[in-house]
Amino acid sequence: MSLPPPVLYHASLEHADDDEATHIRELTEVFARMALTVAEQEGHAHRAVHAKGQGLLKGRLRVLDGLPAELRHGLFARPGSYDALVRLSSPPAEQLPDSVSTPRAMALKVMGVEGPRAEGAEEQHSQDFLMVNGPAFNTPGVAGFLRAAKLLAVTTERMPRTKRMISATLRGAEAALEAVGGQSATLKGMGGEPQHHPLGETFFSQVPFLYGPYMAKFSLAPLSPALLALTGDKIGSDEDAQREAVVAFFTDLPNPVEWELRVQLCRDVERMPIEDASVAWPEADSPFLPVARLSMAQQEAWQPGSSPGIEDALAFAPWHALAEHRPLGGLNRARRVVMAASRQFRSRFNGCPIHEPVG
Repeated sequence: MSLPPPVLYHASLEHADDDEATHIRELTEVFARMALTVAEQEGHAHRAVHAKGQGLLKGRLRVLDGLPAELRHGLFARPGSYDALVRLSSPPAEQLPDSVSTPRAMALKVMGVEGPRAEGAEEQHSQDFLMVNGPAFNTPGVAGFLRAAKLLAVTTERMPRTKRMISATLRGAEAALEAVGGQSATLKGMGGEPQHHPLGETFFSQVPFLYGPYMAKFSLAPLSPALLALTGDKIGSDEDAQREAVVAFFTDLPNPVEWELRVQLCRDVERMPIEDASVAWPEADSPFLPVARLSMAQQEAWQPGSSPGIEDALAFAPWHALAEHRPLGGLNRARRVVMAASRQFRSRFNGCPIHEPVG
């Protein structure tokens, strides 16, 4: 069955609510308070979300040859190979034990990327992709994000033992829901994420981006058998269970492994909305199509003496982007402001300038 053509981007497809600017200001204040609370409690400023690093890795991204015309845009306009950095992480703003099981995240920074930049892009030669192991965000837009952030802020650096108990309860509820063919992004975000190996997960951008003249979402899926074997594989609930699992995998890795970077083009703006991030775009209408492969070889996935310091000097952001991959929609507009404020605070508090890495 042939697919309908991708929808051409038009500015009218993006529209801010009347109170969006106010909500973004409030979000910035909420995340600033959370960051300050954590920094004062722990003596170190972490990222406002996805604070706990579970792995910091080097890899290589190879853009595939022979892509169809609708996929040859931006970073993917022509075959090529790029150095890449990968950060595995988990939310929220605290360094919680992994017994509080929250969504897994993967941030990919492709380096040495040339071309016109998205307006306001702080890095000039990087293309970043930030992804989580679920296809949709847990709220439609900025107002819902603000409500969730306020709830999260109330419990920041409080009740660690209670959070572990709540997480165990929510994981049970999520398992019961998945047993009948469902899942809940809300339950997962509150601590009900199944305790699965992060390297077996499929990751999604959740929010849309320009893709040349079109619009798209991104996904990163395990491709090598060694990674696929980890899908659904349970890990323990020790303090650093995820990090230990990632380190063990890459320490004993005999051959490089690959993920497939995929693109889902918007082909129907009604069924694939730009401003409602809570809607997973139907894959039956527009499947994810491969555009590149990310490979990583044996390495030290986390070095306690150096990885935290390297993380402090790095920033991953959706607005580190080519103009042809400019972030779209209200949540991305909010992330631009909130994440920039978080980076500035983190750098200032830690006395560690954040810089763009080179290959």
